[in-house]
Amino acid sequence: MTAYEITLKDQAPERIEGADAYAQEGQLTTFFRTASDRQVVDCWSVRLASFRTTEILAVRRIEDAVVAEDLAPVPSLRSA
Repeated sequence: MTAYEITLKDQAPERIEGADAYAQEGQLTTFFRTASDRQVVDCWSVRLASFRTTEILAVRRIEDAVVAEDLAPVPSLRSA
């Protein structure tokens, strides 16, 4: 699951869990959850949070870390 972390002018961090897209809508920046097979913000997207664009200093997308046990083992290389 993805999330966005924003920093506001007052240095307060905000984390929007489940958001995978954002767009400016007038004076607001809105964060959305889209359907897994869609890569665009459209009428089926769910609005999760909105902030005044002028109050946002930074936006950072955060991806889930890959769990090591989910990875296949990598064979070791041997030199001759």
